[in-house]
Amino acid sequence: MAKTVDELADRWLSGATTLQDIERRVLESAIERKPLSKDRTEDYQAEGGPGGRMADAIARIGGSWSFIAGFIILLLAWTTANAWLLGRATFDPYPFVFLNLVLSMLAAIQAPIIMMSQNRQAARDRIDAVHDYAVNLKAEIEIMALHEKMDALRHSEIVAVHRQIVALTERLAAVEKLLEQRGPDG
Repeated sequence: MAKTVDELADRWLSGATTLQDIERRVLESAIERKPLSKDRTEDYQAEGGPGGRMADAIARIGGSWSFIAGFIILLLAWTTANAWLLGRATFDPYPFVFLNLVLSMLAAIQAPIIMMSQNRQAARDRIDAVHDYAVNLKAEIEIMALHEKMDALRHSEIVAVHRQIVALTERLAAVEKLLEQRGPDG
């Protein structure tokens, strides 16, 4: 197997003249026989600081069915209490202006927080895509290396079988010659 990154690039990356940093790392890991894949979960949890983690938590809660169900129950309780149960002592009479204000403020706060979380997820997805590319490239290189090894083994076996056939042919010719010298009675 080749020992330099340039030799591997010539052999397995169609003679790429300029290697990207990721391709160089993949080829170096192939030479050193080191794994390339890793679990990025801890990296994601550590990045972004407490604000980013809080945005993720709020987006996770705000985008759940339990939040939606709880919010529907709250809205039904609010409208029921203000429309029928409290009678004239309602604190937010129909058309529920205060409820609209609360919902608008919630939407104004929740939307940017969810967008922050989506931006963080998009950044993670880009990092994951680069990592997946590296792992897939390394897998392809390893498969090509295995094919080369198998081809070399097959070639050496064919050469060995050819030598055996030649040796057997020579022995068979020698036996035929010996039988011819002895004659038909022999």
